Amino acid sequence: MNSIDFTPLYRSSIGFDRLASLLDSALTSDNVSAGYPPYNIEVVDDNRYAISLALAGFEESDLDIKVEKNVLTVRGDKADSSEHRYLHQGIANRSFERKFNLADYVEVTDAVLKNGLLTISLVKEIPEAMKPRSIAINQASNGVLEHQKDDSRESKSKVA
Repeated sequence: MNSIDFTPLYRSSIGFDRLASLLDSALTSDNVSAGYPPYNIEVVDDNRYAISLALAGFEESDLDIKVEKNVLTVRGDKADSSEHRYLHQGIANRSFERKFNLADYVEVTDAVLKNGLLTISLVKEIPEAMKPRSIAINQASNGVLEHQKDDSRESKSKVA
């Protein structure tokens, strides 16, 4: 499959290169096991999210949850249950790996396995330095900012 050319995006946007690579990898990724396990992604409120995975038959010891480089990975490795003889096995107990790309500043806060559902809580916490802030507009006279004039007066008085 050919990848999409994001060059026009780069001409007028700064810092969206990660988004373009995410889109490109999503379009070219291997979706062999895309349906297992089924999951929901829920918006709890403005900055909180929850991912729920249906993991019937899995225990906490069968699961591994990691976050590395803005990618949340959930792995399940079910021990071999060869002691059971099934006439029909409709509950999948196979191993899996599910990955979720996380935006900047999204952190995993909790994971709970209850009634066959693994619920992973996430929160987006933007640092204070990254939040919008107002910039004061200074008064200018004759094209020179007031604080620049004050600095030049101080430097002249030091010379005298």
